[in-house]
Amino acid sequence: MPRRVRGAVVRAAGEPAETAEVVVPDPGPGEAVVEVAACGVCRTDLHYQKGQMGGGFPVLLGHEAAGTVAEVGEGAEGVAPGDFVILNWRAACGRCRWCRRGRREFCLDSLTADRRTTLADGTELVPVMGVGGLAEAVLVAAGQCTKVAAASPAAVGLLGCGVTTGFGAAVYTGGVGRGDTAAVFGCGGVGCGAIAGARLAGASVIVAVDIDDRKLEWARRFGATHAVNSTRDDPVAAVWEATGGCGADAAIDAVGSPGVLRQALAARAVRGTAVLAGVPAPEAVLDLPMFEMFDRGGALKICWYGDCLPSRDFPVLVDMYRRGRLDLDGFVSEKIGLGEVEAAFGRMERGETLRSVVEF
Repeated sequence: MPRRVRGAVVRAAGEPAETAEVVVPDPGPGEAVVEVAACGVCRTDLHYQKGQMGGGFPVLLGHEAAGTVAEVGEGAEGVAPGDFVILNWRAACGRCRWCRRGRREFCLDSLTADRRTTLADGTELVPVMGVGGLAEAVLVAAGQCTKVAAASPAAVGLLGCGVTTGFGAAVYTGGVGRGDTAAVFGCGGVGCGAIAGARLAGASVIVAVDIDDRKLEWARRFGATHAVNSTRDDPVAAVWEATGGCGADAAIDAVGSPGVLRQALAARAVRGTAVLAGVPAPEAVLDLPMFEMFDRGGALKICWYGDCLPSRDFPVLVDMYRRGRLDLDGFVSEKIGLGEVEAAFGRMERGETLRSVVEF
């Protein structure tokens, strides 16, 4: 029988998030219903609220969620009722060009549920990133459920997006390895995830850049060796000084701003890699000095989801958390109720939180 639960909904672009009754269908073939224990409030949710991302309205917010499988449909593989899972938005289809080449982390056609959760009047909801995790229960494709060892839902649910994106931006896209140098521009959830990833990868120097001293303190907690407030100091010069005049082997833009990306490009070493991990505004345009790019070599790479594969990476990252090597609790700034999502957006935009997490 369909479930009637509470969810965080945005009815039109720019309207505030509100709590509404939503109807979650029974799982069909290859699908699962998950009772959500906790879900983070991510900047991507804010992009959906503003109409900068997504495919229309009304929207069911949330995608950094963890909980317990309540029910599965016929043929659902890999999960069963009672499993503790983290939800993900890259459930490899197994059919596309990248999946056939064994690179499922680049899947072009990620699986989602065939049917949509609706409002009480039957209006279909657009789930953020195909998840819609800011609800007491969600319907997803079984492949969107990654079974992991039981752990704090508020902490490990954040692997569903921001932390994993940052971690992978450093480790996979940026290729940070032992003894390398890294610079991270923007120290929110993605940026601090990149700093944590660079530290775990063995980077010798990690320079954190932000305009907010509070965020720079967060960055130091996750492993930054240097902190630069770019309103007071030239961040590019600071990166070159911190790296002994060599520049950063990986320079990560976790903001998604043309100006910040130009700084990341200028801060990278010869043959270094600049990584765009932050989501840019739709109207953002980047002008590049082509000869400087040619003269220095290296690469500019675009990072989606940290080039991570949830089925491969979530269990490993949860194990690191359980063994005290990855401080996921440090990303949780506050735990809130479902009715506080709109206020959490405001605190996010003011830079007051790393992550607000709704607990059910």
